[in-house]
Amino acid sequence: MLVAALVITGCKKKVKSVTERIAKTWTAETVKEGAAVVYTRGGSGNTRPGYSDFKLTLIEGGNAIYVEFDKTSFSGKWELSGDTKLILRDLSPAPTGTSGTIEFTITSIDDSRLVLTRNSPSTKTGNSINVYTLSNP
Repeated sequence: MLVAALVITGCKKKVKSVTERIAKTWTAETVKEGAAVVYTRGGSGNTRPGYSDFKLTLIEGGNAIYVEFDKTSFSGKWELSGDTKLILRDLSPAPTGTSGTIEFTITSIDDSRLVLTRNSPSTKTGNSINVYTLSNP
């Protein structure tokens, strides 16, 4: 019995930490600004087609590059607060109305999909709270 238990537990795949799973480049799959879906990858009726350029690159070690729908690029640092909050800080140039920091709630994450909800309104999108469903690749 002991040998069987060791074999079974020894074969289990180790689940990566959120830090390990989140450190990659993410692109927009769908974006909601407030209650309205404004972008769906491959969609022909997108009200904000610029989200096709949206990119969030989280590099192991804490560096980040954040490219918004209007192609404005910001560089800074990223960190997690627990497993449910992603913080982009020291963004340069500082995005309008942020003092260089943007926080997101991590709604869900797996190896190829990340759902983030911005914790503060975005002035670029009419002060809406935005939900980003991101994918990699």
